[in-house]
This record gives sequence, structure tokens and C-alpha cells, in this order.
Amino acid sequence: MTDGRRSEIQAGDTWRVFRYISEFVESFDLLRGIEPAVTIFGSARLKPTNKFYKLARQTAGLMSQAGYAVITGGGPGIMEAANRGAFETGGQSVGLNISLPQEQVANRYQTLSMNFHYFFARKVTFIKYATAIVCFPGGFGTMDEFFESMTLMQTLKVERYPLILMGTEFWEGLLGWVRTKMLDTYHNISASDLDLFTLTDDPMEAVAIVQDYCQAKEQDIAAAAAVAAVPYAEQLTAEGTRRGMPVSIPPLGKRRR
Repeated sequence: MTDGRRSEIQAGDTWRVFRYISEFVESFDLLRGIEPAVTIFGSARLKPTNKFYKLARQTAGLMSQAGYAVITGGGPGIMEAANRGAFETGGQSVGLNISLPQEQVANRYQTLSMNFHYFFARKVTFIKYATAIVCFPGGFGTMDEFFESMTLMQTLKVERYPLILMGTEFWEGLLGWVRTKMLDTYHNISASDLDLFTLTDDPMEAVAIVQDYCQAKEQDIAAAAAVAAVPYAEQLTAEGTRRGMPVSIPPLGKRRR
């Protein structure tokens, strides 16, 4: 590669940063004040006749009636079902769409919508404005969203919020593998990590979990304000994660001669 071509590519990478920034700025401006909101993930491939489509529509409708905005990826399948449930009950129905070579077509049940080019910017927005997350059956994208949410809570980058898995028959196999392989066999996680999510088939239980969390959070905030300011390490950054402790790098040991 010539020096001129290399410089051209590097310049393009530098200017692409502004496109990243523009998606964050637009999404943060669009959703300012949207909370409390529930983000709902799930497959784009499930049809309106599928039982999980119907369950997502019902769950989103109940969340909307309880006063929560509903946020989805804006596409078909579970995303459409959730937007539809919120829309039909007169709630705020948010679709964070993304440009893809295939499969993603925006559903018509959105009261607020935005089109993303970058997955990572979209995923930050899903998490930043979520009071709770509900995962329905899905594919690789849903697994990515589920495990990223788990990772953020496990590492304390975000405070623990309700993470609800809807559909026992779909999730129980994966969760069994997590228990027997990740925990029991290889010890890659702690037993307490299994408490980061709740498995259910009941939309009313899902709503109750979110309501209980919000009530407890309000009490905790009031108590914390009465005692002291939030420590620096626990303060939230602009993208919604905790600042965390500065990284401590231990000194190198003596080198062998």
C-alpha cells in the first residue's frame, strides 16, 4: 500500500468518528426525558401468529399501561409486537432502527424513531434509557443483547436493573448450559451471577418486577441523598455507565538475566 493511500484511509477513519458522535447526539436528544422505559429484545423473524409475538404484544401493552415507554429495535417480529402493544394502549413506542443489508424493515407502530448506521451506538442507547430489559426468544442479536446486559451488571458498569427472560421453553436449555458448564464445570462465573436475571412466562409478573424495582430505587435515591453525595466511582457517565475505579497497573517484577 502506498503512503498516499494509507494516509487517505487514516483520514477517512478520523472523520468517521464524527459520524459516531452524530448518532449519539441525535439519539440522546431524541430520548431525553423518555424514562422510565423498558427495552424489549427479540427475534425479527417471528410472525404475528406466533405465540411469542402475541406474548410480546401483551407484555408491552401492560408495561405501557403501567406508565413505561417501550423501546425496541424498530423492526419486525418481536420488535413489531412490542411497539404494537405500546402503540395500541396509547403509550410511547420507540423504535431504534438500523440499516442492514437484509431483514430490517421498520414497523409502523412507532411514535418515536431513529435510524442508526452503527450497532454499537444503537446498543448504548438501548441500555442508557432502560429502566428494565425484557428478552423474548431470538437469534444471535438477542443473545448479544442479553449477554452484554449481563456483562454490564456483572462488572458493575451499570447498576443492577430487572433483566427478564420471557419464554421458559426457549431459555431453559441455554440457562441449563450456563449453570452446568459456565458455573459448575469451568467456574467462569459466580453463583450470584445467576441472580442477575428472572425467567418467567407471565407478563403480569414482568410488570410487577419492574414496578417493585422502580419503587425500591426511589427509596434508595431518597436515602442516599439524605446521607451523602454519590461517590465519584459510582457517578454515571454520559452514556449511562458508571465511572468505575481507575485502573491500577502493578509494577513489573525483576527480569531474568
